[in-house]
Amino acid sequence: FGIAVEGKTVSAHFGKCPEFLIANIKGGKLIQSETLLIPKHSPGSVPELLHSKKIQRILCGGMGTTAAAFFHTYGIQVITGVTGDVNQALNAFMNGTLLANGPSFCTPGSKGC
Repeated sequence: FGIAVEGKTVSAHFGKCPEFLIANIKGGKLIQSETLLIPKHSPGSVPELLHSKKIQRILCGGMGTTAAAFFHTYGIQVITGVTGDVNQALNAFMNGTLLANGPSFCTPGSKGC
């Protein structure tokens, strides 16, 4: 799966994240991880890139409905409302204790998203 990253925190908005942490998890354990730098976003390019990396779900703070639709097209589950430290989010996901503060689908031009 992937986590939208900005610095050391989960990116508040998918469309502004400069990188993704790509994690391969098996049996609740981290098998391998890598940082994937994201080229300039254009509609559908990042969902296509993550699909090519065999990502099945992503975590982020917020996401626009257009981006969410692209991910849905590729069968990638989007988990929004995730905040805080990337490593803590990764560990919480692996342990089944991740708290996502509900849907955070942004409308174009909205502040903070």
